[in-house]
Amino acid sequence: MKLLNALSLSMLTEQCCCLDVHELDVAAAKQLLTSSAPEGVESAVGHAPTAELFSVALGIPVQVNRVSVLLVPYEEVVVGQYVGPRLPEGATSLPEGATLKWYRVQLVPRGFPQDRLYS
Repeated sequence: MKLLNALSLSMLTEQCCCLDVHELDVAAAKQLLTSSAPEGVESAVGHAPTAELFSVALGIPVQVNRVSVLLVPYEEVVVGQYVGPRLPEGATSLPEGATLKWYRVQLVPRGFPQDRLYS
């Protein structure tokens, strides 16, 4: 399972689709990532300070990996969303007032069976 720090419409492979989005707490995000990828998280986090913050919050290594992501139908990803002031280079902790939010996201093509959600 991929871990992203952002989600963009350019990542969608289907022109007509829905995104099924569920907010998670950090424990659920870690469980989802580690249970689906015992060999390690497939990171698509392209910013070093963000990867470091994710590593600390999740308690697992998150590598910096600037890659393009294309989501295929029914693929699930975890998105960590930093909310706060711009992170300075080398940041290893959240600035005052900043938070991390976690989401489970799945691409669902329109017209496809809904029973495949989170299969």
